[in-house]
Amino acid sequence: MSSKEILPADVLSPGGNLDAYIQAVNSIPVLTVEREQALARALRDQSDLDAARQLVMAHLRFVVYVARSYGGYGLSEADLIQEGNVGLMKAVRRFDPEFGVRLVSFAVHWIKAEIHEFILKNWRIVKIATTKSQRKLFFNLRSSRKRLGWMNETEVQDVARELGVPADDVRQMENRLYVHDEAFETEVDDDESYTPSQWLTDAEGDPALINEHQDHYEQQSAKLDKAFGELDSRAREIIERRWLSEKKSTLHELADHFGVSAERIRQLEQGALKKLRLNVS
Repeated sequence: MSSKEILPADVLSPGGNLDAYIQAVNSIPVLTVEREQALARALRDQSDLDAARQLVMAHLRFVVYVARSYGGYGLSEADLIQEGNVGLMKAVRRFDPEFGVRLVSFAVHWIKAEIHEFILKNWRIVKIATTKSQRKLFFNLRSSRKRLGWMNETEVQDVARELGVPADDVRQMENRLYVHDEAFETEVDDDESYTPSQWLTDAEGDPALINEHQDHYEQQSAKLDKAFGELDSRAREIIERRWLSEKKSTLHELADHFGVSAERIRQLEQGALKKLRLNVS
């Protein structure tokens, strides 16, 4: 099949029938050095879009090959291929035949870069690698491990030296890679089981409850102010000094102040509190 032939749209999309797509791209002939150089010059010098299309089509099989090497991350192979195709198109646009290398050698960087970015964005809920050393570890740590299970200190140091990254980064990435995400909501049969959606919920943060509590507080405050204003001056002073002052007065101090017994102050206090409770409830 010539790369100039038009293939059906569903065959050209890895998101449709993946097997048919792979079979179709593998049937497109590989370009000779001379043909690749001619097409690259036509694209560079004349902005020939058909030349760009032929360069892309002839290298789709290579994208499939690269994408399949990332099958261990649990992501759709079709999605990985699609992202790799984006990288291939970027490479074709930047390729200069005077580089002295084949397009496939130039494009591999762009293809892997797009696939890497896709994996980092979609492999976990939380972004797992942000720095250059973290990215290097993410894509190389599995192959650098000598055995199953957690690495000991000697193995951590060996991997750090081999990849040229700090040992602390190795330990952190191992934790990130092998601690799995918890589903926020799951079906549970056991009444004693809880999902994050249950124990992470902050009932006090519900806007409806906040407004309800605020309204209730304001209503009670208004009732209390009104009830407090209906007390006589002596009862108000007793309540203020016994309950509202930072330095609370004793019964005997108030008894001396008003010239009555401490028992009488206690009776006045209880009577004032009873009135307040009745008017506020």
